[in-house]
Amino acid sequence: MDQTHPTFSVSESQLFQRNGAARAICAPDGTTKRGVSLLMLRPGEIEITQHAPEPGCSPEVARQYTRWLATHHYENFNVVSWLLPKALHQHFYNVYAYCRWADDLGDEVPDASRALELLTWWEHELDACYEGKPSHAVFVALRETIIAKDIPRQPFADLLKAFRQDQTVKRYPNWDAVLGYCVYSANPVGRLVLYLCGYGDEQRQRLSDATCTALQLANFWQDVSRDLDIGRIYIPLDAAAARGLSENDIVERRFDERYVGLMKDLIVRTRALFAEGRPLAKMVNGCLSVDVEMFARGGLAVLDAIEAMGYDTLHYRPAVSKLKQAALLSRALVAHLVGGNPRASGRLPEPAMARTQHPPGRDAAPLYRMNLAQSYEECHRIARASHSNFYYAFFLLPKPKRDALAALYAFMRLVDDVSDENQSLLAKQRGLAKWRAAFDESVTGHSQVFDGNAAMPLPSEALYGEAEVLPALVDTMQRYKMPARYLHDLISGAEMDLMVRRYPTFERLREYCYRVAGTVGLTCTHVFGFRDARALDLAEKLGLAFQLTNIIRDVHEDYRLGRVYLPEEDLQRYVVSPDDFGRSETTLGVRELLRFEAERAWQLYEEGSTLLGLVDTDSRGALWLLVHTYSALLGRIELLDFAVFAERIRLSKAEKMMFIAKARFGRTTEENILEKRDRDRRRAGGAGSRRRTG
Repeated sequence: MDQTHPTFSVSESQLFQRNGAARAICAPDGTTKRGVSLLMLRPGEIEITQHAPEPGCSPEVARQYTRWLATHHYENFNVVSWLLPKALHQHFYNVYAYCRWADDLGDEVPDASRALELLTWWEHELDACYEGKPSHAVFVALRETIIAKDIPRQPFADLLKAFRQDQTVKRYPNWDAVLGYCVYSANPVGRLVLYLCGYGDEQRQRLSDATCTALQLANFWQDVSRDLDIGRIYIPLDAAAARGLSENDIVERRFDERYVGLMKDLIVRTRALFAEGRPLAKMVNGCLSVDVEMFARGGLAVLDAIEAMGYDTLHYRPAVSKLKQAALLSRALVAHLVGGNPRASGRLPEPAMARTQHPPGRDAAPLYRMNLAQSYEECHRIARASHSNFYYAFFLLPKPKRDALAALYAFMRLVDDVSDENQSLLAKQRGLAKWRAAFDESVTGHSQVFDGNAAMPLPSEALYGEAEVLPALVDTMQRYKMPARYLHDLISGAEMDLMVRRYPTFERLREYCYRVAGTVGLTCTHVFGFRDARALDLAEKLGLAFQLTNIIRDVHEDYRLGRVYLPEEDLQRYVVSPDDFGRSETTLGVRELLRFEAERAWQLYEEGSTLLGLVDTDSRGALWLLVHTYSALLGRIELLDFAVFAERIRLSKAEKMMFIAKARFGRTTEENILEKRDRDRRRAGGAGSRRRTG
C-alpha cells in the first residue's frame, strides 16, 4: 500500500498512524464491554487496520476515515461514487467501510477459527452501534447513516453470516445451497443500496435480490480457478454431476466438453436471473438507475467473456477490460440521459409477450419484458441517435407506420452493430447467433439454442437491454404480415460480412446486397402497404441501388477495414488492383470502375422508382424522400467525379431539410423522384465504354 497520502491535511495524516494495529482498548481477558470492543487485533494481522483511528473518535474523524478507505481501498468505487448525488457519497462510504472490514476479517486471516472470532467481534460492534454506543470508527460513522436512512440491522448481520459460512463450508451440493449462500453474501448489499437511496419496499428488494445473486454467480463462474487455489468450489455439485463431472474432476481441473457443457448450464441460469432483475433500473430515480444498469451490464459482460475464451475457467480467469468497462458505463449513461426513466414510480412492467417456454427438466426464471409502448419508445430512441437518412422519412408517415419503421430500423441497427464492434470474429458470430435465437424465440414463443451457431435456452436474456426492441418488432411483423425470412436473411447478411472479404462476380455481390439492403426495401414496403405483387421486386431493386451507392461512397474506407465489395471481375475489366482503393487519390482506372458501378445503380433507381405508384398514398412521401435522398447522394458523387478518397461525401443538413419540405408539401411523382444528374460528368456511352484488358 502506498505509504504517502498527499491529499490529506495535517490532521488527517496524524489521524491515520502507521503502527500496524487497530487501537481497540483491551481488557485482560479479551472480552467486550457493552458498546466498546475489547478484543485486540494483533499487530499487522490484517492490512486494513493500518490506518484506523482510535476507538471512540469523533464523528468527523470517523467520516474522514471511511471516505479515505473507500477511495483508496477499492479501485472501482470512485467510478460508482461520482454517479451518485453528492449528498449520498458519505453514506455510501460508511456502508462500504463496514463491508470492507467484514470482508477482510473473513478473507485476510488464514486461520478459520481466528477469522470466526474476529467476525464475532465485528458483530458485537454492530450491536453496540444499534444500541447507540458505537466505538470503532467505522461504526461511529455508520451510526449516522443508519439513523438518517432508517436502515434495519438485518442486512448488515446477514453479510456476516456469509463470511462465517466461508470459514466452514467449502462445497455446495446443489443449486439451493448456492442460492442460499447468495442470500447472505450478495443480496444484503443491494438492499443496503436501496435503503441509502430511499427505497425499502419488498418489490424493489426482490428485483435487487435477483440482480445481486446474478452478479455473485457471475463472479463465481469467473473465479473458479482462484477459488480452487483456496480450496473452495461454489459450482453446485449436482449440476456438475449432471454433466458427468465429479468433485475430483473439478479439483484436478480436468477441462473437456463436460466442463464446457456445465459452464453453459450455469451461464443460462445466471442470465435468467439478470433478466428477472432487469426492471429494477426503471423503478429507481436518477443516477441509481445508471448504476443498476451498469452493474447488470458488467455482470453480463463477464458471462460474455467466459463464453469468448472458451469456458475454461478451471485454468484462466476471464476479465472485462478497462475499455469494455468504460463502454458499459457509456452505454448505461446514454440509455439514462437519452431515454429517460419514465417508470421510476414503482410498478413492475407488464410482460408484452408470453413467457419463454423451456425444455423439460429446466427451471424457468420469470422473464419480465417491457410493455409494447416502452418497446416502441426504445426503438425510436435508437433511430433518433443514429442520425440516419431513414429517420427523416419516418415523420412523413402516419404514427402506426412511423412506429413500425422505427422498430425495423432499431432491430437492423443493433444487428449491424454486432458486426462493427471491436471484438473477435468468434464473439461477433456468437453475438449474431444470439440475435437469431432471440428473434426466433420472440416470433415463435419457443426458446432456441445458441452457442456460436449452436443452441441453448433463454436467448433473449443473453441480449439484456438490446432485446427491448423485440416486442415492437414482432408486433410490427404481425400487423403488416411480414415474413420472418426477411429478417433471417438480414442476419445472414451480417454473418456474410464477417466471413466474405471479396466478391468474385456481381451476382455474388447482388446476393450480399439483397441480404443487407434488399430485405430493408421488402420490409419497408410491407409497412408502406401495397396491392400489386410487382411492388416487392421493385423494392428489392431500390434496396440494391441504395447499397451500391453506399459501396461506391465508402470504397476507400472499406478497403482500410479489409473489405472490397466491388466485384473482382469488374476490377479486372478496368485493370484496377484492390490496393488502388488504399491510395490517397482516385486513379483514372478507379474513376472508370466507379462510373460503371454508378450506371448500374442508376439503372436500378430508374426501374425501382415506379414503386412510388404502387404503395399506399399515405406512404408515398416517405418513399419519395428516401429514393430522392439516396439518388442525390449518388448524383453528388458523380458531380465530384468520384473523388471519394478524401473526406466522406455527404449531403448537407440544409439539403436534407429541403428534400423533406418537398416530400411533405410538394408534388411527389415518378418524374421527380430521382435527383437530376449532371450529364456533362458522364462519359459518352456510359457503362458500355469500359476499359478492357489486353
